[in-house]
Amino acid sequence: MAVAEVPGRGPGLEIGAHVYPLRWKAMTLGLGAQLFLIRSSSDAVPELGYRGAKAALTSFSPQISFNFGTGNGWSYITGGIGPSTWSLVPDGSAPLAIDDTRLQTVNYGGGARWFAKRHVAFTVDLRFYDIAAGVAEAGYPAHPITRFLVIGAGIAFK
Repeated sequence: MAVAEVPGRGPGLEIGAHVYPLRWKAMTLGLGAQLFLIRSSSDAVPELGYRGAKAALTSFSPQISFNFGTGNGWSYITGGIGPSTWSLVPDGSAPLAIDDTRLQTVNYGGGARWFAKRHVAFTVDLRFYDIAAGVAEAGYPAHPITRFLVIGAGIAFK
């Protein structure tokens, strides 16, 4: 596939839960887990010889976070390591068995939460996903180490 055929932005969903067992001055330690799902597609451009493609990333990892602020709003840095599955398939092609291989993924980033109500906050998050190199299969080359940048915004509950 040409780089121009690789899908770009797409809708995603992030679900996580944290507990905050240790507070020290203006910092709070958070422990938890996160599930992240994203799907994306690109359109074919026949006059340029580009096929369309579909991409999917599913990642789950335990998380540790360092939070700075108060109960009304805080900033955080966070990271975790866990398994991911990632597939990139040209339109009209079936996914390969290798697309279900779990690859070690390191994710890290930061963000902030601002509570508009006692238990509901607006949140922004910037996170990188570094996915380990894949494995070659059936004449197809392995994908290299891959880094995704995910920028998200939404609501959080306390």
